[in-house]
Amino acid sequence: MHNVRLALLAAAGLSLALTACNQKKEETATTGDNGATTTEANAAAPAADQNDPVASAMSAAPESIAKGATVVQAQADGSMKVIRQGSNGWTCMPDSPTTPGPDPMCMDANAAKWAQAWIGHKDPPANTVGVMYMLEGGTDASNTDPYAQKPTSENDWVNTGPHIMVVGSKDVLAGYPSGAKPDTAAPYVMWAGTPYAHLMIPVAKI
Repeated sequence: MHNVRLALLAAAGLSLALTACNQKKEETATTGDNGATTTEANAAAPAADQNDPVASAMSAAPESIAKGATVVQAQADGSMKVIRQGSNGWTCMPDSPTTPGPDPMCMDANAAKWAQAWIGHKDPPANTVGVMYMLEGGTDASNTDPYAQKPTSENDWVNTGPHIMVVGSKDVLAGYPSGAKPDTAAPYVMWAGTPYAHLMIPVAKI
């Protein structure tokens, strides 16, 4: 998990740095006469190819997002390499080999701010709701401890299927269960009672 955190921090910083230039491109992009996203644009993302970092990263989100996202990959020295420059303000990362399951992810700019705060042990910015897609699923060392580096005898890996993470909002968490061993087939709160509590929402891969 330590290596995953370093990768997220680098990706978050890079995402924020790219936001300004991506925003201008995003403003000039067209989506249709009424601005609505079409069914075709929401077609399923391609199956992940773990030998292709771009394909792996793109599998984390719907094609309508993934096709315009910047793709970054963690290097051995902890730095982040831009594999493909994007234009829509989203940043995607391929699967991390340091975890037991596939976990590519895509985050918007607000989620990048949240991730940067988490890694830096700082409070996330208030009222800054962000979204992360993990349509290939994921694995976490703990559902209660944001800084757990490995599971304990009482707390095994939390394995999740395809899901969306809503971060940066306390209000959205109300009424959802939490705990060390959540039912990952239904929405639940990860890291409840910490500044990094967020909603995990299982979804079918779309």
